[in-house]
Amino acid sequence: MSDKKAMLECRGVSIRYRIGDFKNIGLKEWVMRRLTGNYKVVDFWADRGITFSIDKGDMLGIIGSNGAGKSTLLKAVSGIMEPTEGTIVRHGRVSALLELASGFDGDLTIKENTYLRGAMLGYTRAFLDRTFRQIISFAELDGLEDRPFRQLSSGMKSRLAFSIASLVKPDLLILDEVLAVGDGAFRQKSESKMKEIIGGGATTILVSHSIGQIRSLCNKVLWLNKGCQIAFTDDVAGVCDCYEEFLHGHSQAVYDPVSAKARISARAEAAARKAAAARQMAEDAEKIGKVRELLKAYKNLSEATGNMA
Repeated sequence: MSDKKAMLECRGVSIRYRIGDFKNIGLKEWVMRRLTGNYKVVDFWADRGITFSIDKGDMLGIIGSNGAGKSTLLKAVSGIMEPTEGTIVRHGRVSALLELASGFDGDLTIKENTYLRGAMLGYTRAFLDRTFRQIISFAELDGLEDRPFRQLSSGMKSRLAFSIASLVKPDLLILDEVLAVGDGAFRQKSESKMKEIIGGGATTILVSHSIGQIRSLCNKVLWLNKGCQIAFTDDVAGVCDCYEEFLHGHSQAVYDPVSAKARISARAEAAARKAAAARQMAEDAEKIGKVRELLKAYKNLSEATGNMA
């Protein structure tokens, strides 16, 4: 029997948005339209019937194209919104990094914003006093502490937000595209930091459009497409293969690792044959060139010998 504890359980989670003309009318107008039947409401289901669970120490990667329902699901999982249908059971303290650049005041300094954002995340002033230099150093903002926050680039703002948030040690950590902050070097550093947090026992959910990150960091994967659950499994490589096939237009949104690997292998073999043929043609051309040079040299030699005679 597994000694792992389920940290998060989603059972049949569906999330509905109601779209209509009721936002721009008053109560009287709403009643009149209801009575006359001139009232339109459209239900849009951002997520439909999502079911999965993750255990302590798991790192779940959520993949899907834009509009798949990933961010909406994270808002429900983090407790920002309640699902229309289904249940979500969380165990332990939850920390969600959904919009890194939010929660800052452009007129305050970087130092003041560090304390402000830290307070929003529940850090005490004493804790921030002890870790302030660490935050600034990790964000690569040394010497800029007294500059107005609005003067920072979007990448620098995101680095600061990530640095502050990564100090937290939650039971369940939710990340929405936060590992895409900064340049390549900082992304590697942020990935290393996340691995450190995960190694400390945190259960993590990561939404990312980087399939490489999902492959390297996650031990479980959830694939969403247009609000529907395509797959939830620990076969991360298989689902990523199928998802990439889908993105390239080679297949439908279906989890079929066997056929996906077969198609990928067939294309790789075809590419290898094409490359081999190109190499052979280059070698043949080189040989033909050498033969022509020999023939030319022989012709020149023959002409020289004839002239001597």
